[in-house]
Amino acid sequence: MHLEIVSPEATLFSGEVTSVTLPGVMGEFELLNNHAPVISLLKEGNVKINGNITLEETVEKLFNKSDKGFWLPISSGTLEMKDNKVIILAD
Repeated sequence: MHLEIVSPEATLFSGEVTSVTLPGVMGEFELLNNHAPVISLLKEGNVKINGNITLEETVEKLFNKSDKGFWLPISSGTLEMKDNKVIILAD
């Protein structure tokens, strides 16, 4: 699935991923390929992305890396998933 993470300052990530784990206001949840359409508010926490991911040098310092993928701390945001495309507007 295609993921875009956008902040007020810049596009932080745009690329193909295998999964995204998000801090929803009702609890953490995960999106996989072919997930049903969803719109959600996000709370403070980490956006975790998995897959064969390459980060641009300009935003690499914003992400943390673990053995399971990359994660980005956010303070809040919104999410839309539709037709295997995930857009996260993050603060």
